[in-house]
Amino acid sequence: MQANITIKNKKAAYLYEILDEFTAGIVLSGSEIKSIRQGKASLVDSYCVFINNELWIKGLHIAEYKFATFNNHEPKRNRKLLLHKQELKKLEKKIKEKGYTIIALQLYLAENGYAKIDIALAKGKTIGDKRESLKKKDAKRDMDRHSR
Repeated sequence: MQANITIKNKKAAYLYEILDEFTAGIVLSGSEIKSIRQGKASLVDSYCVFINNELWIKGLHIAEYKFATFNNHEPKRNRKLLLHKQELKKLEKKIKEKGYTIIALQLYLAENGYAKIDIALAKGKTIGDKRESLKKKDAKRDMDRHSR
């Protein structure tokens, strides 16, 4: 049995206001999935774009697999995401509006062994919004500390 691998984008909630979440499949090569099983991936600076009505993720870093020789993959290559057609249409329509973007929240392995990625339709936060979310986080931490 394999360990439960989850790679999270910790900055996403701080930098963006999450509006809608989706779970997508991701097209990977053999050496990429082996690297993910070892936990060697990073979602920092990754984002999604539409190319020819297909959703692609850019900036997703999956480290090269140590035991793959000449068959190794490019660590930061663009990877295709798999979503239902109606979800793709909904995202494509929203993304055309100013200020919206699609970001990666977390990458994980499902029970069937396939890699899945949680993506979100998001809007960038202003400096004031960021300060407000930090205040709420601190207040919650204080309340938790005093309730014990």
